[in-house]
Amino acid sequence: MTTPAIQLPAPAPLLTRGGWSAFIVALIVVCAVAPVLNLWVPAGSALHLSDYAVALLGKIMCYAICALAMDLIWGYTGILSLGHGLFFALGGYVMGMYLMRQIGRDGNYQSDLPDFMVFLDWKELPWHWALSDSFVATLILIVAVPGVIAFVFGYFAFRSRIKGVYFSIITQAMTYAAMLLFFRNETGFGGNNGFTDFKRILGMPLATQNMRMLLFVLTGVTLLVFFLLARWLVRSKFGRVLQAVRDAETR
Repeated sequence: MTTPAIQLPAPAPLLTRGGWSAFIVALIVVCAVAPVLNLWVPAGSALHLSDYAVALLGKIMCYAICALAMDLIWGYTGILSLGHGLFFALGGYVMGMYLMRQIGRDGNYQSDLPDFMVFLDWKELPWHWALSDSFVATLILIVAVPGVIAFVFGYFAFRSRIKGVYFSIITQAMTYAAMLLFFRNETGFGGNNGFTDFKRILGMPLATQNMRMLLFVLTGVTLLVFFLLARWLVRSKFGRVLQAVRDAETR
């Protein structure tokens, strides 16, 4: 007697028709409507999108990318990680190091070193700043550094079967320990003040209205792309495993 094969339900579409419509509307707003309202609508108009609003919405979209990751690990997998702030910050620090190198000799001390290093009497860049002058290397490290640290931590944590509130406490402790480490002047990450006075990216000034809007559009498009990636992931076989961990962890 043969056992009938188990038929898994067909995967749901990436987005419904209404979902795709909302996605396209969001894409149009980010790529077309917002630039028009900020760059071409007069500042005195009620429809004008101020530079402050552009910066604020850009920050919100950055945090929304982090929220997508939190939704995957907590909402779909049922594991409360309080360490995502660390992974998010590591990527930010990598980009910040690149932006600090882009200042060049335009800093207050007119040195090849960042101003805070000159103030602290550093004579040369520390080893972990070696690739900070390359934009391509920076983009790779933004993903690689948090990814490697998360993999190593996750490997030992899950291999030790740490779960529940204990996992949350450990991830929070890891984040706090990293904060204390980064706040030390000896580590070369700017201490309590962090990185400041950014001037250029890829040789182009950051303080212009056009550059702020370009970064706004890139941030919005990145958020939408990661949203689609997350939707695809949770509807894949791997996504079903994530939900199985949440719903029946003992199995």
